[in-house]
Amino acid sequence: MDDSGDRAGDDADATDRLDTCIAAAESGGRVALDSFRSELTVETKADGPMDAVTAVDRAVQSHVFEHVSDAYPDDAVVGEEDDALKRVPESGVAWVVDPIDGTTNYVGGNRVWMTSVAVCRDGEPIAAANYAPATDDLYVAGDDVARRNGESATVRDRSDPKSFAVNPIFGLSARHRRELVRVAETVMTEFGDLRRFGCAQAALSGVATGEIDAAVSTVELSDWDTAAGVHIVRRAGGTATDVHGDRWTPGSEGLIASNGEAHEALVDAFDPVV
Repeated sequence: MDDSGDRAGDDADATDRLDTCIAAAESGGRVALDSFRSELTVETKADGPMDAVTAVDRAVQSHVFEHVSDAYPDDAVVGEEDDALKRVPESGVAWVVDPIDGTTNYVGGNRVWMTSVAVCRDGEPIAAANYAPATDDLYVAGDDVARRNGESATVRDRSDPKSFAVNPIFGLSARHRRELVRVAETVMTEFGDLRRFGCAQAALSGVATGEIDAAVSTVELSDWDTAAGVHIVRRAGGTATDVHGDRWTPGSEGLIASNGEAHEALVDAFDPVV
């Protein structure tokens, strides 16, 4: 039986979904950029005064949701703001949207923030786009290699953990901040140096392009903070596991994303049960 027609259809569908990811991320990012470094009304969420949200976050999410729904009206959509789905379903196709990842940076006029769009099928990321409008950097991955601004992206080939630049990824709750203290101490004593981008997707995109060596969290992170970046890391030749070293999927406990060269050393250092 010749299944080449089915494969061609699957390939075309994957290409179309990646194209929609890119267009939605870029379009939403431009909406956010229009209000960047302008006067904003800032609200705070349950995790404290540093956990900010603006009307722009909500407007961008609505804009991206509409863009996706126009192309794929029957697909689930997961997003950070308001009453959107909060978890990637275990089966079927779901789009995962973070309208402004790094809102605190955005509010402060810091250029490190992204609009992130990913597609998951049966719980696994299959396409992703992270767009940084303030620097006009676009990180994408479909079924093939990762790319930054159209050029192939690969993880750094550094293998000595003592030379690693590691970005801890944590939220702003009291528990996350306590874990951040512990992880930061481990980074500074067992690895090369610590980076804190304040934007999870920027950190993961940085691992994928060799800007840093690893991004680490010991707590469960939101799907919109992780799905796109994890896919880009993997397509760039890197490794992404949970904190225990098992394959990362949405909802996993923790995240360790690295160039893969000394991934076991990272797991050994940060696994809370060791």
